[in-house]
Amino acid sequence: MSTTSTTGTTGTTAVARAPKARATSADARAYLFYVGGKLAGAAVSLLAVLVTSFFLFRIIPGDPVKAMTHGMPTSAEQMATLRRQFGLDQPMWQQFTDYCAKALSGDLGMSYQFHAPVGELIWLKLPATLLLTGVAVVIYSAIGLWLGTRSAWRHGSLGDKLNTGVALTLWSVPSFWLGLLLIITFSVGIGPIPGLFPTGGMESGTESGFAYLLDVAHHMVLPVITLVAVGYAQTLLVMRSSLLDEMGSDYLTTARAKGLRDDSVRRRHAVPNALLPTVTMVFINLGHVAAGSILVETVFSWPGLGGLFYQALSVPDLPLVQGLFVVFAGAMILMNLLADLLYPLLDPRVGR
Repeated sequence: MSTTSTTGTTGTTAVARAPKARATSADARAYLFYVGGKLAGAAVSLLAVLVTSFFLFRIIPGDPVKAMTHGMPTSAEQMATLRRQFGLDQPMWQQFTDYCAKALSGDLGMSYQFHAPVGELIWLKLPATLLLTGVAVVIYSAIGLWLGTRSAWRHGSLGDKLNTGVALTLWSVPSFWLGLLLIITFSVGIGPIPGLFPTGGMESGTESGFAYLLDVAHHMVLPVITLVAVGYAQTLLVMRSSLLDEMGSDYLTTARAKGLRDDSVRRRHAVPNALLPTVTMVFINLGHVAAGSILVETVFSWPGLGGLFYQALSVPDLPLVQGLFVVFAGAMILMNLLADLLYPLLDPRVGR
């Protein structure tokens, strides 16, 4: 009797485990299809970026060869030699195929303006951009998430109205205009306010060691404030809107009925479910870390990729502009892909 009972119990357990195993396998297959679709979409997007980067900047008015030789006596033969050297004398379709083949192999071409490989120029300027925009993204994401959560949870309060009003105002302010105001006020000085910060650049060039780090931090204050002021506003408003949509859900009422404290309901139930739109935006902002902020870097003469892009546009330096465009867009595609792959971890319903 004992043996029969044990056998029956084991059989029942095996039967119970079978649907769970099938469900797990089905979930795994669904997730793999989901990942495959996202990877295919990212590849198509990258191909579209290559096509766009080539043709978009070909419509910029101006002749790169004439811009490079401006102010120098140059004969027609020399101009033709330069065009042949840079491949500008080839048919458009051949220029496009050569560009795509080199770009897919990691060769972004040779800069007209600096006479150096585009990849090396980008690599040289990348640390300054990562430092500036990386610090700004971390700060404004944390502030925006915190204030957005508090504003939504205390919807209609004085603090909510004040936070929302300030955020809407800052979100509508052009970043370059805000940067110029900060320079006029805190660098040049106005009225009783003395000039406290440098007007531009990344360093003074006279410091070393720990003093150098303090000098770089001193130069970063105003551009970081500019980026944070605009970025936190967007994060706050998105998080606030997303959390407000969740606050009327039945599961929050159930959680309160179980006796959970209001703080626990917000932290453990409402905020995780409201994070999906905000996660997308945070990852997009991380994609902007590679691009930096072209206008802010230009206003503050920050030696990063944004300033390099502005210099390339002024020529126009087509290989450098195209290379930077591909890097900027590629970073955005990568961050969007990572956000999509993270979604199923935050919400198991995604990808099934």
